[in-house]
Amino acid sequence: MVEKLLFPLTLCSTLGSGMVAGLLFVFSNFMMKILARMSPENGISTMQSINTAIVNPLFLLIFLGSALACVANVLYCFIHWSQPGIFFLLAGSATYLIGTFGVTIMFNVPLNDTLAGLDVSNPSSVQVWKDYLAAWVVWNHVRTTAAIAATGLFIIAVYQLRPIN
Repeated sequence: MVEKLLFPLTLCSTLGSGMVAGLLFVFSNFMMKILARMSPENGISTMQSINTAIVNPLFLLIFLGSALACVANVLYCFIHWSQPGIFFLLAGSATYLIGTFGVTIMFNVPLNDTLAGLDVSNPSSVQVWKDYLAAWVVWNHVRTTAAIAATGLFIIAVYQLRPIN
């Protein structure tokens, strides 16, 4: 029974981490550069709006659903450790859980929470914004790289775990 869940869980993990990787890559590649070029007031208010809008059912389904699929994958891996290719499934799941989900929760979300409380008209917000940009972008690069790596590891896992007839 549990074996029948392997493909759907791995597929969900692969697609979910790939979608998250794409979203995070957009922020690492150009969105944060655009926001940094804006006046601090506009940059802060735009990022506050983005942070509010992104917490929606579809994003949460993909982001949290991928994490849940990864947890299920980890459990499967420990039960079926001797199965060929299982290391890649475990590595992909751990990479997503620690490097993408964990970094988001531990670093990016607290930074976003700090930004949410800023008053754009307060002059001290300018330095907070500069510090936010520097830290947030670094951690976003980390979680982007992790999501890309996890996706690659899941693809290898799917290839190696496929039944050979």
